Amino acid sequence: MVDVRQAVLQAVQTLESEGVESPRLEAELLLAHAAGTNRAWVLAHPERPLTPKELTRFRDLAARRARREPLAYITGHREFFGLDLAVDPRVLIPRPETELLVERALDLARRLSGPALVADVGAGSGAIAVALAVHLPDATVYALDETPDPLAVTSENARRHGVADRVLCLQGDLLAPLPEAVHLVCANLPYVGSEEWGALAPEIREYEPRAALDGGSGGLEVIRRLLASARPHLRPGGAVLLEIGAAQGEAARALAGEHFPRARVEVHQDYAGLDRLVIVQT
Repeated sequence: MVDVRQAVLQAVQTLESEGVESPRLEAELLLAHAAGTNRAWVLAHPERPLTPKELTRFRDLAARRARREPLAYITGHREFFGLDLAVDPRVLIPRPETELLVERALDLARRLSGPALVADVGAGSGAIAVALAVHLPDATVYALDETPDPLAVTSENARRHGVADRVLCLQGDLLAPLPEAVHLVCANLPYVGSEEWGALAPEIREYEPRAALDGGSGGLEVIRRLLASARPHLRPGGAVLLEIGAAQGEAARALAGEHFPRARVEVHQDYAGLDRLVIVQT
């Protein structure tokens, strides 16, 4: 019989040959998923024989990953801001970089004198909306998306983390569905330039929803539309927080200045020192 160590080594070779980053880590996570356990168990039981069912399932999962299907879509979940979120091909996979937006939004919300009203535009999996609702127990968060499929995933994650009564899902274009003005507008909108699409990793280009990534020529078309429409949806002293690409800081700052000439506009860097977030404080 094939044991845990042997199965992992075989998968590592396959994944490595197909250009998958971190092949050992991903093989261990896939085996944990196939066996219904966790990576710590895999590391602690290298000599444990796999049942035929476990081995078949693991090899099927490894074959999917070798075709560059993202790990999160294979396992059906991704951790974000300490929360285990359901994800599937209907939504963009949450990235660690987006946690910076959540951190800054929490800082701003906690300075308010009362409960925060927040809009998460382009909610997708609900990563931002759910994380904010979990950490702001008095807040109301409007999760907005233009199609029903992502909102179904947002709803599932809100239920999973006990905040479904305060994460309100609304379908429509950008901020149009909002029933009231809010203190914070948070958005991880598409910002990849259409001209960059062909150079993206296969995991992104072939599997993740293009509508959640492609921001048109230069990458800022959707962000431009949001900035142009945001002012009437903000309460006095409100703020807009926008995730951006690493090369878009100055262009995004200029756009924000056009639509909010009296606001304080700041570009924040992520932990890699790259431009990642624009904050417009009115």
